[in-house]
Amino acid sequence: MIKMADSVTEIVEGCRLPVLRKNQENEDEWPLAEILSVKDTPGRKLFYVHYIDFNKRLDEWVTLDRLDQKKLQVPKKEAKTPTKNGLPGSRPSSPERDVRKSLDLNVQSASTPSRGKTLPTPKRKAESVSLASQVTAATSVPSLPSSAEATQAPVYPAVRENFSTKSRDDEQLTSITTVTNGTARRVLPPQQPGRKRKNCGTDEMIKVFQFNSPHTTTGCLPPGEDSQDSSDGIPSAPRMTGSLVSDRSHDDIVTRMKNIDCIELGRHRLKPWYFSPYPQELTTLPILYLCEFCLKYLKSLKCLQRHLTKCNLRHPPGNEIYRKGTISFFEIDGRKNKMYSQNLCLLAKCFLDHKTLYYDTDPFLFYVMTAHDSKGFHIVGYFSKEKESTEDYNVACILTLPPYQRRGYGKLLIEFSYELSKVEGKTGTPEKPLSDLGLLSYRSYWSQTILEILMDLKSDNGERPQITINEISEITSIKKEDVISTLQYLNLINYYKGQYILTLSEDIVEGHERAMQKRHLRIDSKCLHFTPKDWSKRGKW
Repeated sequence: MIKMADSVTEIVEGCRLPVLRKNQENEDEWPLAEILSVKDTPGRKLFYVHYIDFNKRLDEWVTLDRLDQKKLQVPKKEAKTPTKNGLPGSRPSSPERDVRKSLDLNVQSASTPSRGKTLPTPKRKAESVSLASQVTAATSVPSLPSSAEATQAPVYPAVRENFSTKSRDDEQLTSITTVTNGTARRVLPPQQPGRKRKNCGTDEMIKVFQFNSPHTTTGCLPPGEDSQDSSDGIPSAPRMTGSLVSDRSHDDIVTRMKNIDCIELGRHRLKPWYFSPYPQELTTLPILYLCEFCLKYLKSLKCLQRHLTKCNLRHPPGNEIYRKGTISFFEIDGRKNKMYSQNLCLLAKCFLDHKTLYYDTDPFLFYVMTAHDSKGFHIVGYFSKEKESTEDYNVACILTLPPYQRRGYGKLLIEFSYELSKVEGKTGTPEKPLSDLGLLSYRSYWSQTILEILMDLKSDNGERPQITINEISEITSIKKEDVISTLQYLNLINYYKGQYILTLSEDIVEGHERAMQKRHLRIDSKCLHFTPKDWSKRGKW
């Protein structure tokens, strides 16, 4: 229902209307926004707005003059329904939510099982910004199977008429061919009617060509399911382990709004992006002060100065397991350093929307990256991981603090997490869902790492060098599903003469070389002093 606003009193929580804001080019725009809260201040009224289809970190308080009241959409009130205490209640809802609710009711009524059983509620999918438009799938080319299918289904050689007795372990998936002075030409012949192409397992051969022209066209694999999602596409119930993933079922008007205006951490002042459950009495302060070494929160600068005279820390607690130049990594046990770990989680929640906070930090290890100077070791970012992960997660939460973003520290954190997985002898993957910035960083790291492996392969005896996806996974410790999704995202996999090939164009090669020239921060495995522990044999950690 859409009504025209007669006065400011009609603008209530749940209303939608265009709101004036500046875009990246500093130009005025009027995106549609939802009113989440209204508050009266001396002399004016403020409205907390969430811009529809924008990330929540852009939410802000605005004044009345930035609202286009002529296009106000007033929500309908829901019918009175019993609340938790049994009393009737109602709340305003946005127009779009009314439509979604009616659709959900229809679906539930159509799929309600008999005998009074209820279906599990699907987990709400976290919002994320798409990295790029997916490549249109070619109908003539089959997609790569999931890892479960690859391990269950037999894999046959590319020749369809004759079956070979060669074992699957000996089959190669990828071979590299570099044509230095080749010419671009179409290499995929028309598919004959009735011919079928088999699925490609992770141990089967794929040829990789490098052409001087990026316009070589072949049939490309349809993009596989994004590594953001579960492999089977079926919504799963929230995990009962130490996962930090938010199931979003607890969202309410309080947690949707930023509650901290500003944080002072060392020589930086940070503007939080999201809600963080700091004590209520601290949310009304103009600035929240944190000790940059122990991360304790204080209400005033005087309290911080008094605390610094008593705080003996000049680096994060725990063991320093890596140091090269000014960069160090500290391993922190969530059980042994509970207070620091909880304070770190509170700070991280200000910039992570897709994770929920657990005060029980015992199941986690925290790896804090710092930059060293004469005053101490200053926190740059961190990632956490479960001590025991049943799903091969090597990262639970990962964050680079805003003052250090876009300087290569994010990839350094990711590279360090995989370096630990190499020492542990495992393949790993980050816990899903990733934030929009996290997905960008992981996509970039996976792409550069895999291209680095492919371009460094050398030919033997004049033949094309060969490597399997399993071998790529073992060398990099990147999980096979992430390797396959990255190859598909880069549109490298093609199908030619009965087998899969990887085609490296000039654009991809040149773009990779430019990116690697800008990547100055790298992990040196010789500087890592880390011994993995078997947490399953250590009782309750």
